Amino acid sequence: MRRFFVEKIPAEEGSVTIAGSEARHITRVLRMGPGDRFVLLDRRGLRFQVVIRSTEQGVVTVFLERPLPSPPASPVQLFIGQAVLKSGAMDLVIQKTTELGVNTIHPFISQRTVVRPREDKRAKRVKRWQDIAIAASKQSDRSRPPEITAVTTFTELLQRPFPEETLKIILWEEEEGRDLKSTLRSTLDRSKAVLALVGPEGGFAPGEISRAQEAGFRPVSLGPQILRAETAAIALGAVINYESFTPKRKDT
Repeated sequence: MRRFFVEKIPAEEGSVTIAGSEARHITRVLRMGPGDRFVLLDRRGLRFQVVIRSTEQGVVTVFLERPLPSPPASPVQLFIGQAVLKSGAMDLVIQKTTELGVNTIHPFISQRTVVRPREDKRAKRVKRWQDIAIAASKQSDRSRPPEITAVTTFTELLQRPFPEETLKIILWEEEEGRDLKSTLRSTLDRSKAVLALVGPEGGFAPGEISRAQEAGFRPVSLGPQILRAETAAIALGAVINYESFTPKRKDT
């Protein structure tokens, strides 16, 4: 069943009106009309099976038929700090890390960041990333899309508070003594969250690594290969998702 998104489902009202791009996709692209059913999601993780009541003047009105269970959440929260990349690469990171279950994406500007959005255009860039995350969340059947915070600086991100028992790591291609796999397997069972920082196209400057260590981050390597920044973020998300996932056992 197809899935669509609204900011908030007012469950107590029994019906919801959908406008904007989601309504256009329902009516103009899919040609859906009264009597058709789909799943409606919101940012809080609520989901309902709904039936269309009417489609008038670009607005779709639906009746909430029944609540649906949300997919199980990962036992470990994943926060990724991603240095802002060129447009296509950053879009790919947002899409794929959303599919991999990241909870929050923190875009930041570091010393070697090539793309530095002007402050008056940052909100528009974040809105685009949010739209990409919503589309990826629907495709991957997530309970809710990740939060994408305002663009910040590397220094400000290091100072931002995170939940207690958060494992803080920073990807560094020059790290030789600590790899991501061994770090996760030795600490993940004691961590409620992982905060991972991924650098820009040119990587982190040595001084940034030192400042991150002072803030409690552990430099880790993904392996001997030098990965593109967008590849590193996606590989990181996949590895953490794999290491933290515990499948449900069926009774025998």
